[in-house]
Amino acid sequence: MSFAESVRVALTAIRANRMRSSLTVLGVVIGVLSVVLLVAVGAGARAVVTAGVEDLGSNLLLIAPGSFEFGQAPTRSQFTLDDIDDLSRELRDRAQVTGSIASGERVRSDTGSAFTSVIGVTADFDDVVNRPVARGEFLNESDLATGRRVAVLGASAAEGLFGGIDPIARNITVGGLRFRVIGTVEPLGSSLGVDRDSQVYVPLTAAQRLFGIRTIDTLFVRTDDRAALDDVTLTIERVLSERFDPDEFSVLSQDEILGVAGRILDTLTLVLAAIAGISLLVGGIGVSNIMLVSVSERTREIGLRKALGARTVEITRQFLVEAIVLCGIGGVLGAGLGVGLSIVAERFTPVPAEVTWWSVALAFGVSVLVGVVFGVFPARRAGRLDPVVALRRE
Repeated sequence: MSFAESVRVALTAIRANRMRSSLTVLGVVIGVLSVVLLVAVGAGARAVVTAGVEDLGSNLLLIAPGSFEFGQAPTRSQFTLDDIDDLSRELRDRAQVTGSIASGERVRSDTGSAFTSVIGVTADFDDVVNRPVARGEFLNESDLATGRRVAVLGASAAEGLFGGIDPIARNITVGGLRFRVIGTVEPLGSSLGVDRDSQVYVPLTAAQRLFGIRTIDTLFVRTDDRAALDDVTLTIERVLSERFDPDEFSVLSQDEILGVAGRILDTLTLVLAAIAGISLLVGGIGVSNIMLVSVSERTREIGLRKALGARTVEITRQFLVEAIVLCGIGGVLGAGLGVGLSIVAERFTPVPAEVTWWSVALAFGVSVLVGVVFGVFPARRAGRLDPVVALRRE
């Protein structure tokens, strides 16, 4: 029996037991679909995070409290305004330094209210972290020095609080305190899952009084000279080391942030793929079970074929090909559905999904491998049947 003949016989056997074959294929379809879809979600999350970090700019340094490494617990910040002043004096014309603190707060106006992120910032924040003003003005040094209760609204925050009314010179209330709106920021979109248009910016000193703290969450340093980034980093580490132990702060460039985020997302994608792989394994067990049933039902057919001259290797190949065909059909259908659902999720839901063709090829290849692995035992069992015993089987 040729290989082509083995495939033809396998397809005939599958058609003869359509319901059973369909349910067997369904198990493989679910496994392959899960692998493709979950890997696409992991790849989509990576793309979103990468775009968000790159949007910060390659010449921006982030100074975070503690050791910013995968698996490390968050550390409470000890940064203060004095650290910003010290860094600004040391870096002078080489770089700009700013800092921020943030808290989720209910913000109210005369015409609406919203729960949003209220961020306390210094006067250089708009230049350092790219927050271009659309109308009015941003915060200045006088606002910071006096702790003046003024605010700058993100685009969607202004729309949500005031609708179509011009918010400039109007008041909002945060934590029971009234702030006067002096400007709005141009639409920025989302970054790292954060809607930057819904944020409200107030002077850092006013925010510290509002939140009841004296520290600063994060420091940012931007230099116009990309080549001087390493030298600026060394200066930052030297200045901060005078107040903090080296493990109490981290100076991170874009590449380092992407490295940490990439390791986290790689682990997440691997976990998702492993979970999906379990369903593919279950589908393979179903294939093996159905093939054993098929061998049992077709014992007399096997005996007749062997009596007519079929060799053990040909009988084994016939049933092995049948298992591979079942898994191959399931692999094609599962890969197609996985790609389709990934595209639907990307276009019509908030879930990021980016199809990686290596995952499609891998999932299909694994489905065929499942057919080989889980089809070997039933196929060998069929090939080893004694023709005399098989023909006597009722």
